[in-house]
Amino acid sequence: MPLLSADGGREVVWARDGRELYWRKADNDKMMAASFDAKNSVPLGPPRVLFEHSGYVHGLQAMAQYDVARDGRFVMVQEGAPAPPPAQLNVVLNWHEELKRLVPTK
Repeated sequence: MPLLSADGGREVVWARDGRELYWRKADNDKMMAASFDAKNSVPLGPPRVLFEHSGYVHGLQAMAQYDVARDGRFVMVQEGAPAPPPAQLNVVLNWHEELKRLVPTK
């Protein structure tokens, strides 16, 4: 098979029909695709950028953060907005005594 990416890639996923290969470029958040002759596994042209998406959850590179449905739509994991800090912090001292009182063992 010819080289599809000279600068690497990650999160490689085949389309269910074997006609497209998807991956994220290694150095940025561009989603790439290459079309294939499914019968002969031969690329039908150069890879192309499908879209750029900057909301990926970083640190999960061991698995793809997306999948492709049979109709070609993407389902992706996206990082949400950071949670605000808590309004208050409750510190419970001697919590084990309180637990014994609330849940007796005898």
